[in-house]
Amino acid sequence: MIKQHQEKNNFTYDWIIRTRVDGYWSAPLGPENFVPGRYVVPPGSSYGGLNDRFGLGDFDTSMVALSRLSLIPQLDSSGLTQLNSEGAFKAQLVTRNVRYATKPLPFCVVTDRRYAFPPARFGVPVASLSSPGPLSGTKCRPCRPACTGSCVGPIMNGLAKWWSWTEWANNTLELCDAHDEWETGWEELFDNIDGPNVSVRNELWALKLDECVNWFEEMRKRAAHWTAPEALEICELGLRPKGGWPNTVN
Repeated sequence: MIKQHQEKNNFTYDWIIRTRVDGYWSAPLGPENFVPGRYVVPPGSSYGGLNDRFGLGDFDTSMVALSRLSLIPQLDSSGLTQLNSEGAFKAQLVTRNVRYATKPLPFCVVTDRRYAFPPARFGVPVASLSSPGPLSGTKCRPCRPACTGSCVGPIMNGLAKWWSWTEWANNTLELCDAHDEWETGWEELFDNIDGPNVSVRNELWALKLDECVNWFEEMRKRAAHWTAPEALEICELGLRPKGGWPNTVN
């Protein structure tokens, strides 16, 4: 898709950023993360390889980093099999001699999955969105932190550093008890943390079905490539009222 877009518009990207729609960014992406000749990823959450929740590189390094499927035969021929996502990601960079760098980044991955608390050696820590960070792509949710300050060190030191560990020093991390669903009142917690974007969340909650469909259609027109369910299906999933939709929707 990147190459096709370049050829169609007769230009070449200097930098390519890979990110996720479930990421919460607490600060802008700084210029120090643009390193020629190196592919930049966050530290921690490496699961035996490299954190693959964000990537930034110039055109040449990105072409290798983004070839997640096409490089599988080369990994297989090198005897690199049965790898998880993070392990395969590191292997594809190493086998193609792409240098990489790990840099702390101000984002986390918002999740509604449930994890045991406190996390065991191979457990998953879930950060509070109120954490000072940078959280470098660790799992997070809006919560009243169950563990802060001196409580954090013993838990994080008990994690396997090459697995789900994330940086926690200097009071950068606050932990949620994520063994259950999001707590009642999470909206207010989120709004208190993310003040500038409160209006956006409220607008989304207030959308009517036809407004949501129109919004997605306008977004689709702006996209170079769009591969997704129909706008109506997306909106029905996201805005479905309790008890389901009435038989007729205007």
